[in-house]
Amino acid sequence: MSKTLILIGLALVAAGLLWPLLSRFGLFRLPGDIAVERENFSFYFPITTMVIVSLVLSLILWFFNR
Repeated sequence: MSKTLILIGLALVAAGLLWPLLSRFGLFRLPGDIAVERENFSFYFPITTMVIVSLVLSLILWFFNR
């Protein structure tokens, strides 16, 4: 269990460090993502991005568990 938590922590740190690079590629503004921007309010719900990230993580975990 401790190894799993350490790996999750390292993955979060890596994602945090790569965040500026990932935002340049437009990964988080895909068609299908909901973005509402008003004067005093902004809301962003990345449906398509979440589906793609879920598929990639599922494939990676499937590959390592095989």
